[in-house]
Amino acid sequence: MLILAGVELSREGDVFATGVIDLGGLQVTQISTFNKVWSTHDGGLDNKGATIFEPKNITEGFYILGSYSQPNNKALYGWVLVAKDVSSKTTKPTLKQPSDYTLVWNTESLNINQEGHAYVWLPTAPDGYKVVGHVVTTTPDKPSFDKIRCVREDLTDQSEQYSLIWSNNGLFVYDVRPSNRGTQDYGVSVGTFVSQTIETTTNLSISCLKNINANKTSSMPNLQKIDLIMKHYSPLLILHPNDEFYPSSVNWFFSIGALIYTKGQESKSIIIEPNGTNLPQNGTNDGAYWIDLPADGENKDIVSKGYLSSVRSYVHVKPMYGDTFTDLALWVFYPFNGAATSKVKFIKNIKLGKIGEHVGDWEHVTLRLEFNVGNKPNAYSTLHGHASYPHVGLTLLGEDGVGVKDDTEKSDFVFDLVTYELISAEYLGSEVIEPPWLNFNRQWGPTIDYDLDIELKKVKLIVLGKLKSLLNRIIKALPKEVLGEAGPTGPKSKNNWSGDEV
Repeated sequence: MLILAGVELSREGDVFATGVIDLGGLQVTQISTFNKVWSTHDGGLDNKGATIFEPKNITEGFYILGSYSQPNNKALYGWVLVAKDVSSKTTKPTLKQPSDYTLVWNTESLNINQEGHAYVWLPTAPDGYKVVGHVVTTTPDKPSFDKIRCVREDLTDQSEQYSLIWSNNGLFVYDVRPSNRGTQDYGVSVGTFVSQTIETTTNLSISCLKNINANKTSSMPNLQKIDLIMKHYSPLLILHPNDEFYPSSVNWFFSIGALIYTKGQESKSIIIEPNGTNLPQNGTNDGAYWIDLPADGENKDIVSKGYLSSVRSYVHVKPMYGDTFTDLALWVFYPFNGAATSKVKFIKNIKLGKIGEHVGDWEHVTLRLEFNVGNKPNAYSTLHGHASYPHVGLTLLGEDGVGVKDDTEKSDFVFDLVTYELISAEYLGSEVIEPPWLNFNRQWGPTIDYDLDIELKKVKLIVLGKLKSLLNRIIKALPKEVLGEAGPTGPKSKNNWSGDEV
């Protein structure tokens, strides 16, 4: 049972936040306490090596599916799933012992700083079963067949390499994750890794799990629990102290005179009604319609600056990784996005004219809830660009000290995203009514007509020679929405609306 502020997040009959999920005759739970099996202090990220662990303190009836590994340049942070067969099929259980093991590689011959030797084993799955993790030992003896379990084939899905954990002298260890990770995909991350002696991304020996439970959404939060989660874990949005363009609510933006334009009838713009009830619905971004600021100069200036007192986050709740994760995407609307700045080596702040300016900026922060809930994070909004980062400082969109700046700073301009409107939770059906503006699939700002080369010439007196050429190349490679040439589309048109976070 998980309790927040005296309110139970999980009750009898509920699955959300219980720590155990039924994938369809196969219960899984996360384990984040480990015994260290082997470690090296050479190779891998920052040349600090990596460590391999196996889960401990496993509840009776649950079995190991594979070992866990992570690089040594970070504190221990991960987890793996363990599983329990709760199916009624005695002839075809969801879990089976392996029939044998194959030694993938060992570290006996490596001249590295290591704590003993590692022997990485790939279980041999019985017919109709798949392997979802490795066993690692410190002796050349094969592990016990009771050490690990293989998973019935229909409860597995295709996996792919993710990030490199460790490599040395032709040995590779990678994170694995489901190949398909949208809201309609049912692959489940196990938290294990794949070990290889060749650097390949195809035909991995390790699968992921798959949620085949007919009642998949039972692990998702209801309206009351969404509200409770938002009250306790919504991020703090920290605006840049030098940013003059604040966010606002969508309805404030409409109420001050935002306009909808129709191609070929530009002189007949129409004021947008509350909630966007007169906006064209659905369709594609075909250039037939677009939104713009009010036509008169005074209101245009007022609207572009935003209105902090009206701000709310627009929340989309979606299942991810086979409904074992709950994503709360908190969208924030900015009426206007300011001009970009760049950094070129020792020249730290170069203004780029109109580059980056555009109307209607949608940004989001995603809370990902696993089997349990986490802490309240901070999200730092960049100067003019409004992208969100979990840290203060400079993120350079470029290379070799040259590129467009994403600047964040500590600030007294703090907005708690707990003020929210739930705009979509498809799994709840008719319980959540989407506002009309959400289904406006065209541009939330006009296409801006300016000559990028002319704007870049404005920096030639500051940046010369090869540095200027490098800056030109980096900026021209940025997406049109970042450059401000094309007005951005709304939340539903973004890839991460139904897909994974990039």
